[in-house]
Amino acid sequence: MIILGLTGSIGMGKSTTAQMFRDEGCPVFDADAAVHDLYAKGGKAVPIIKAVFPDAVKHDAVDRAVLGQYMRADPIDLQVLESFVHPMVSESREAFFKDHKDADIVIMDVPLLFETSLDKAVHHVVVVTAPYKVQRQRVLARDGISEDLFESLLSRQMPDEEKRKRADFLIFTDKGLENARKQVQKILRELRLKT
Repeated sequence: MIILGLTGSIGMGKSTTAQMFRDEGCPVFDADAAVHDLYAKGGKAVPIIKAVFPDAVKHDAVDRAVLGQYMRADPIDLQVLESFVHPMVSESREAFFKDHKDADIVIMDVPLLFETSLDKAVHHVVVVTAPYKVQRQRVLARDGISEDLFESLLSRQMPDEEKRKRADFLIFTDKGLENARKQVQKILRELRLKT
């Protein structure tokens, strides 16, 4: 099994690219989706988040907007949250690998792949990228994203330029969906030829 780490800063088109890998038959572990499951009603992280950040839980689920306010207000809160959420995500990831042990290539879609040192747990890294102007336009078009929030989110991520330097493969998403899909297919062909 080849584990391909997929990452990219906010607004680069990583989720769309992950779907393209799915379309090509690759199982995808989505770290964001795993966190959403942990935060949803009945999710494993809800009780501990309620104990630490009581007003961040509403109707037995985590209110991500309230939780986000804590994270932006005090960096220590983010460390506290990560200290119990990251191990839970790791459990989900291990279960995913067991479920897909017969796949030739699996994708680990992790926004903070480098920041959490998970690049060391994969065989190759794919960075999804686009020019800053395109990234900014995409992010600011989303509901509830202000210029300040965009800058705050970017400040917590490794700069795109640094990610590009560390990548084994780059996928450029500013030339349309079909162009990106061809890049995905090319990477998979190259990896399958090596095995």
